[in-house]
Amino acid sequence: MQKIGIVGAGAWGTALAQLYCKNKYDVLLWAREEQVVHDINENHENKLFLKGHTLDTSLKATQSLSDLSDRDIVMVVTPAQYIRDTLSALRSVLKKQPLIICSKGLEIKTGALMSQIAQEEVPDHIVGIMTGPTFASDIIKEHPSAVTLAIKDKDIGQRIIDNLNTRTLRLYPSDDLIGAQIGGAIKNVIAIACGVAHGLNMGESTRAALMTRGLAEMARLVSAMDGKKVTLMGMCGFGDLVLTCNSMQSRNFSLGVALGEGQTLDDILGARNGKCVTEGYYTAKALKKMADLHAVDMPISLAVYECLHEGKPINEGIADLLDRPVKSKFKK
Repeated sequence: MQKIGIVGAGAWGTALAQLYCKNKYDVLLWAREEQVVHDINENHENKLFLKGHTLDTSLKATQSLSDLSDRDIVMVVTPAQYIRDTLSALRSVLKKQPLIICSKGLEIKTGALMSQIAQEEVPDHIVGIMTGPTFASDIIKEHPSAVTLAIKDKDIGQRIIDNLNTRTLRLYPSDDLIGAQIGGAIKNVIAIACGVAHGLNMGESTRAALMTRGLAEMARLVSAMDGKKVTLMGMCGFGDLVLTCNSMQSRNFSLGVALGEGQTLDDILGARNGKCVTEGYYTAKALKKMADLHAVDMPISLAVYECLHEGKPINEGIADLLDRPVKSKFKK
């Protein structure tokens, strides 16, 4: 699997492409924007999405998905809300090579997981999910990091891990696609809540409580969807939660901080101008549907949804959480 195709030249896709180029893989990166393709091929830089990092001269970019048809493996790194259209477009140009989805989130229209969309759009492909605590800026600098690779076919999964492991990016196997994706999606919503708390100067204890109870919300939903709660103890759950809820590099945490400091949602999203996707904003809406469908109590996630999508004032959302009756009981 020396020939890698990567679909999506945002910060994360570009960082992965650079990492594998430096590790002597033949990498072809697909970008939607003509200017991004030109900058990568001619200037060896992605000025729009990952400015300031010089890219390997062997990294090539294209605007044509059909150019990926001969790749040994294809990694899909487009934002979650574009995964369906991306997979639909890939269906007619690819062969039967494995697809690895590296996007986190839930589809707003359907509440579907990325793997469920893949089952509908590319049913003939082996599909894996790569997810974990990674910032593009760390990966491109080759700071040691680790992720979960969730895939049902263990033999193909092991072959992918053996091929895609690098000295600085380690892949850990799982056969639990549901748990891996729930962890990667919900942590973005919890990170917004943690950011709000930080913006309001609520203290580290508050953030620790939100993260811990957020992990409990993840576990309840994973169980209701027949996933494995233990999966959340890995990179795709606890690991990603810790990273995303504690750094201003996180688009979700920083959005929450801005809200807590008094900025309006419209101003925050407007300032980002489409150059970076705050996936938790979309996931909160899809998560509300999923929680209702499976009758799972997710109070922190619900509070984030109501503040982002129903206009509930943040102080009211916090009051609702604090006024919830205590249900803690020892198990008999």
